[in-house]
Amino acid sequence: MKKRTLGNSGLHVSALGYGCMGLTGSYGPVSDRQEAIAIIHAAVERGVTLFDTAEAYGPFTNEELVGEALAPFRERVVIATKFGFGINPDGTRYGVDSRPGHVRHVVDAMLTRLKVATIDLLYQHRVDPSVPVEDVAGTVKELMQQGKVKHFGLSEASAQTIRRAHAVQPVAAVQSEYSLWTRDVEHNGVLAACEELGIGFVPFSPLGAGFLTGKIDTSTTFSGTDFRNISPRFAPDARAANMVIVDLLKRIADGKHFTPAQIALAWLLAQKPWIVPIPGTRKLERLEENIGAASVDLTDADRREINDAASKIAVQGARLPEEVLKLTNR
Repeated sequence: MKKRTLGNSGLHVSALGYGCMGLTGSYGPVSDRQEAIAIIHAAVERGVTLFDTAEAYGPFTNEELVGEALAPFRERVVIATKFGFGINPDGTRYGVDSRPGHVRHVVDAMLTRLKVATIDLLYQHRVDPSVPVEDVAGTVKELMQQGKVKHFGLSEASAQTIRRAHAVQPVAAVQSEYSLWTRDVEHNGVLAACEELGIGFVPFSPLGAGFLTGKIDTSTTFSGTDFRNISPRFAPDARAANMVIVDLLKRIADGKHFTPAQIALAWLLAQKPWIVPIPGTRKLERLEENIGAASVDLTDADRREINDAASKIAVQGARLPEEVLKLTNR
């Protein structure tokens, strides 16, 4: 697996990371624990070194799973996790919460769940409008000075918020949704701010929650707990209209003897050398397919063809339900 560095942070990771969220829900029933551990181990064995989790996934159970699975490989991997939601001990939520005292408390709990002495990369999961981001950055800076955290990150933050936080504590990475069908960060200043400030960028949902793999069509059904059931972009009419972007990927993939998923990931990797996507999967064959994208070299002509065709496609449906988008710092 090729390596990349997240901006100027000195944080070296595999060109493709692994998003662990789906192992404990979101995309349907929780995975069998031993099968989930096995897929994480398979990722490590194939050269993946960046693993992404959060206290909100489960909640709590994803971090526990990741901590157990990666304990034998601690010196070989980078574990990223996130704080920022208000979560009671019983798992119920009360919005967002980045009060300094709360952050300190949840970081101690994260260290226990992850079975680590230090968190490699700690993101604020969602910006808390009631707490100045300078206070959040300052709190994380203190945690770094105490040896509990190595690098600071932001998730779904605006360019202005990124700049304000970075002025207090350098931001190593920003995580937001980015793919061929979600390109907001190209236009809202986020990618530009990352490039200017030397910050790495970590796209989540780089395969459009599975849609860009070409394995989903208008007849696909999802389990009752799968978030795609309430995603506007996966509504029947929107899904039918959005098949045109999958057709584009299939056309490019067929001509190069790769898969649509590999072309979608290769396109992201080709955007900037400091971009590290984190696709997730529960299946070994999909893991190997995703990793194969790191070996796909798109020519300038390929990129122009994809960009020209994609620019003519109007993606239908919001990327997330409105109540979730309200938590995004825009």
